[in-house]
Amino acid sequence: MSALPQNSVPAYADPYRIEAGEGPQTLAELRAALAVVDPAELVAFNARLDAARFGREHEAVILEARHLVALRTRPEVRDAIRASLAGEADLMTFEDLVAHLDKGATA
Repeated sequence: MSALPQNSVPAYADPYRIEAGEGPQTLAELRAALAVVDPAELVAFNARLDAARFGREHEAVILEARHLVALRTRPEVRDAIRASLAGEADLMTFEDLVAHLDKGATA
């Protein structure tokens, strides 16, 4: 298990990225999180992981599942999606997105 208490809400450094230490840290934690998010997602994850080859394919399946957990559980992401769907959010331009991502690469 990760060092975070189960009921704590972590403060994320960047709501647009999943850092290595954020979210589930083991396959058992990832599976438990997916089971809470959607049991069907857990079944699909297990099937994709079993079918993946060791190395990059495994990494890609795990990363996709970690992203799914973050998208479904982070309040700031959920709120941003709701605001966007309701037409209440300003959309980021592509140039702003690239600039934001470039900031993270130099930090």
